[in-house]
Amino acid sequence: MSSSPSLEILVRDAEGFVVWNGPPFSSNGQPTPKNERVSCSSTKFSLDGSKFMAVKSDGTISIYDDSASLREMRSFAVANVTAAEISPSGTYLQTFQKPTTPQEKNVSLWNTETGDLAHGLYQKSITKTTWPSIRFSPDESSACRITSRIRVPGVAAFELSKTPASHVAVFVPEVKGSPGSVQIFGCGKEAESQPSARRSFFRCSSVQFSWNHGSTGLLVVVQSDVDKTNKSYYGETKLHYLTVDGTHEGLVPLRKEGPVHDVQWSFSGSEFAVVYGFMPACVTIFDKKCKPLMELGEGPYNTLRWNPKGRSTVLFLIPIFFYLLFTFWDVVSKKQLGSNKAEWSVTSEWSPDGRYFLTASTAPRRQIDNGIKIFNYDGKRYFKKMFERLYQVEWKPESPDRFDEISELLKSVESLKLEEGKSQGQGSSQKKPVASIPTIQRPAAYRPPHAKQAAAIQAELLGVNPEGEMSKNALRNKKKREKKKAAEAAAASGSNNA
Repeated sequence: MSSSPSLEILVRDAEGFVVWNGPPFSSNGQPTPKNERVSCSSTKFSLDGSKFMAVKSDGTISIYDDSASLREMRSFAVANVTAAEISPSGTYLQTFQKPTTPQEKNVSLWNTETGDLAHGLYQKSITKTTWPSIRFSPDESSACRITSRIRVPGVAAFELSKTPASHVAVFVPEVKGSPGSVQIFGCGKEAESQPSARRSFFRCSSVQFSWNHGSTGLLVVVQSDVDKTNKSYYGETKLHYLTVDGTHEGLVPLRKEGPVHDVQWSFSGSEFAVVYGFMPACVTIFDKKCKPLMELGEGPYNTLRWNPKGRSTVLFLIPIFFYLLFTFWDVVSKKQLGSNKAEWSVTSEWSPDGRYFLTASTAPRRQIDNGIKIFNYDGKRYFKKMFERLYQVEWKPESPDRFDEISELLKSVESLKLEEGKSQGQGSSQKKPVASIPTIQRPAAYRPPHAKQAAAIQAELLGVNPEGEMSKNALRNKKKREKKKAAEAAAASGSNNA
């Protein structure tokens, strides 16, 4: 295999964005910036990492190429733009403007190389499910948008399959007693009239699509705003599984009642993991035929992340108080590789090479204690940096196939197997080694700025510092008061005796 590409991290704070080189970082353990900091309001890499989009405060949208210093290759001045999106390979920039007149072409598709307008269309408004209006496949060989070409009345959401982009999934919500449905259509002209797979259901207000790598299966999380059993205030969720050839159309067999917290395909596309059920939640791994492969027990889990290289390694995130506890597992041997914690984390993701795991506390969800933490694949902390205000942190996208396998990870799994074998050989009464969850030490209660200022004033007036310790003058005055009280008490007792 050729030399692996270097890792890069996008960081956007109150002053703008910068791209870090690494990890691994330099000898002093600090990252080196790839570019000068640029003021902006939002940023995004293209899916393949070859282009970079930045929306600046004056409304200008700049496109950068993946050069040694992030060269600005073109800028677009689009008036009244409210949303922007870059295509997976960075060939096109898609913008949305609030329409001023009916039927105005307010959705524009720009060519990032030439700056020309490639396509325009009208859209009244956008939501999370309808933006971007034009969806591309990862290799940009196919694109789709909601039109009347595939005649499915009432389409509310759609999702193009991953490479190869051979199918598109559409969602039609329930209307006037008719059930909602998810349908899969082929992208070829001969397969556009009839869906190749279909699943109907009642009590559905929204859906989440999840295609596997290889575009053979689709997971659909169906969300209802109301739980008729009154067991959950947040409604109810169901997990459905459909294959593009129609051989499987039904519910995923979950063994415990409750919400679906998270579901994610492995990068091989041959299995998926589900975190589900009322707490403590269950974790089950299924194959692409929807058959359970293994159970990984119950616990306070709500999220999972597959390692892109160590495909047998899954990370479970555990929210306890204000901490984000996570554990690393090898799903083949069912062994826990390590664990750690990250305070106030909002986002978390594996690096493309599978060697590092990044967590970040970002605004506006967290207004204080913003920062970045990076851990090794076994859970040991590698890097930490705090910010006054941090808005966005993400890895530069790279294909995991461009990186070597993690030999250290394979060795660590083998060492766990050897240790288990030795412990079993020493006697059946000896317990197996189990990785422990780190002990939680709650820090001091949060004190707002005005309370800190009040404590400083109190310390100045009364001689008591914020930690509650008395100053030397305060101690001296306290002793004088105590002596005076003792003298008065002695005098009073003497007069009574007389």
